[in-house]
Amino acid sequence: MSATNERFSEDERRNEPVDITAEATAALAGARESTDDAPDDARPFEINVADRIKKLPPYLFAELNALKYAKRRSGADVVDLGMGSPTDPPDQKVIDKLGEAILNPKVHGYGAARGIANLRREIASRYLKYYGVRLNPETETMATLGSKDALSHTILALCGPGDLAIVPSPYFPAHLYAVMLAGGETLALDVRDPDRLLGEIAYACERFLPRPKMVLVNFPHNPTATVVEREFYVDLVKLAKKYGFMVLSDLAYADITFDGYKTPSFLSVPGAIDVGVEMTTTSKSYSMAGWRIGFCCGNSEIVRALATIKTYYDYGAFVPLQIAGIVAIRELDAYVVNQAKIYERRRDVLCDALERIGWEVVRPKASMFVWQKIPEKYLKDCNTFEFAMRLLSDANVVVSPGSAFGPLGEGYLRLAVVENEDRLRQGVRQIGRALN
Repeated sequence: MSATNERFSEDERRNEPVDITAEATAALAGARESTDDAPDDARPFEINVADRIKKLPPYLFAELNALKYAKRRSGADVVDLGMGSPTDPPDQKVIDKLGEAILNPKVHGYGAARGIANLRREIASRYLKYYGVRLNPETETMATLGSKDALSHTILALCGPGDLAIVPSPYFPAHLYAVMLAGGETLALDVRDPDRLLGEIAYACERFLPRPKMVLVNFPHNPTATVVEREFYVDLVKLAKKYGFMVLSDLAYADITFDGYKTPSFLSVPGAIDVGVEMTTTSKSYSMAGWRIGFCCGNSEIVRALATIKTYYDYGAFVPLQIAGIVAIRELDAYVVNQAKIYERRRDVLCDALERIGWEVVRPKASMFVWQKIPEKYLKDCNTFEFAMRLLSDANVVVSPGSAFGPLGEGYLRLAVVENEDRLRQGVRQIGRALN
């Protein structure tokens, strides 16, 4: 309080009690006197949010979502290719395990901020089985509320005012704005040519002051579905050690791969664990998006910093959900493989349908998205967002406008292959009819 600040030094404020009873009573009386007789509307109360909120741009998906829900309420059959949220159910084993675990009266209290030990051991085992990476489950793994939680809170733990982070562009909004919410600055670099990206990272480290403190990578990439080979991470680790930046690898779409492509792990490169961490999730591979089971694995100091932040924010996922997550990771390798095949067939159905209506298509090797260039003839008198609104209004099809992912997304659409094959064909037919 101001009276305390005026009377005492910092040391005295810490160690000696202060009697401000008389002044506090007078202040309360003054407040009552000034408001008792004032009409209700004389002084409209202003909610002044933090500057970090004011810096966030308008959310472009809000208008699309509002129109989508309005159409559905009116009875329209809307095909949703917008959000990358799996529509397939999890395996029945996971559901059964959740039902069994939830009946245990001992699992309804607060959980451990790092996640239960058996779940952390299971993700360490998965890294060894899939990538040949040995992790200490006690110090180098942590369970989180999905990969977005892992990423955003790790950034909060590592980044502050004056720090510079390199993020991929076109960017998934959480990648860019998590840095801004932490008070840092961003340098968005084009991710679609990985070799060029490495060169631009090196250039930024040579020429920029301050040097980048961290580099965020996301392969398979959301939204463009760009992929890399393991050699990319070999070079990235060399750059990290040369220039002293940390690496955060978002591996959310690791298991959804096509045409024989296999996603490499950043942590599989020698020396990677010295410079960074990797985020994974059960959301996509196991169709458990709403369950919020994710992981941060890698450098023990970064994992410890994330655990410190998380201790102040939450107690982790509901324990029965974590127990069910153990079953998913331990027993459902076949489910993961089958889901990738389902997404591959849906990719082909969507791309074939788009080609039939005359669109040029580049088929992705991974992820649940097709990054589709809009034919130029449709953008002569509108921008990408307006085109997306037109498809929703006239075709009853929701798509994500590329401009929602930054300037490099202008002229593109992100199409999610989460609907079944018949619905994908239906959606493209409706687009074709509306545009013609």
